Amino acid sequence: MDKIDFVVTWVDENDEKWKKDKQFYSKGYSKKLNDEARFREWNNLQYWFRAVEKYAPWVHRVFFVTNGQIPVWLNTKYPKLICVKHTDYIDNQYLPTFNSNAIELNIHKINQLSEHFVLFNDDTFLNKEVYPNDFFISGVPRDTGIFSPIVPLKNSIDTTVLNDVEIISSYFSTKDILKENKSKFFNFRYGKYNIKNLCVLPWKNILGFYDTHIPVSYNKSTFRTIWSLEKEKLVCTSQNKFRTKNDLNHWLMRYWQLASGKFIPRNVNFGKYYNISDDDVSNIVKEISNSRHKMICLNDNENLKDFKKAKTSINNAFQYKLSKKSQYEK
Repeated sequence: MDKIDFVVTWVDENDEKWKKDKQFYSKGYSKKLNDEARFREWNNLQYWFRAVEKYAPWVHRVFFVTNGQIPVWLNTKYPKLICVKHTDYIDNQYLPTFNSNAIELNIHKINQLSEHFVLFNDDTFLNKEVYPNDFFISGVPRDTGIFSPIVPLKNSIDTTVLNDVEIISSYFSTKDILKENKSKFFNFRYGKYNIKNLCVLPWKNILGFYDTHIPVSYNKSTFRTIWSLEKEKLVCTSQNKFRTKNDLNHWLMRYWQLASGKFIPRNVNFGKYYNISDDDVSNIVKEISNSRHKMICLNDNENLKDFKKAKTSINNAFQYKLSKKSQYEK
């Protein structure tokens, strides 16, 4: 079996030095694109690690990526855990950075990272048992090949996604993608979402891809390929200390894998995305308790008004389900 690593990024918003640096470097950057919800601490990272140990004991290594912050409870001596600082793999001229896009676009530069890895954020959790072939089959990433038009919304990441698609469209066309990989884009695993792929048939240019907002399976070599082709634009994003409308993000690499047919179809319901709202907390608690999906994304956002209540309810559900400490903890 090929070695599969997990990578998870994290930041401690309560770190005083980090807060001072963030305030100092934030001048001139959009507050809407970098709102406080993007950095808010939910105090449930321990459940991320517990879920990995319980549901994916086969994982080769877990790379924990931060600017140098280490939770006091983390067992840094555990052999499967590799703590990585931004300074370990990002060029010093781009540091410090508060831009998740810059952090993730350079992730392939981590020397010890395996060719096959799954990129998580700290708001994405395993929710039930997963297996290596859920993520890769014979070294090929699992994903959902579904087209979906992008509708840009104010203060969203849609402009970044448009930037990604613009690059992909300069190398691929919808017609060629479907001609060469028809069975990967019209697949029974997508159910009703196959309609989306039918709707794009009249267009030559790529209108966008459907984003599941769950951890992505990547080949490290894909990052190297894109960097060799689009280094100038990737460097521009790396230079931005906070998110901007001109950024690219790691979905560019995902779209490349889809457009080039370097993926194996996976059920569209493999994971579930929740944009947390006050009205949706009870559904999230049920999701955690009943393990409806194998992976979940719990996206914090500025529309969540009662943060403390949501945090308590969700973390109580995690604690009930994942009460046993993992070897990733002291």
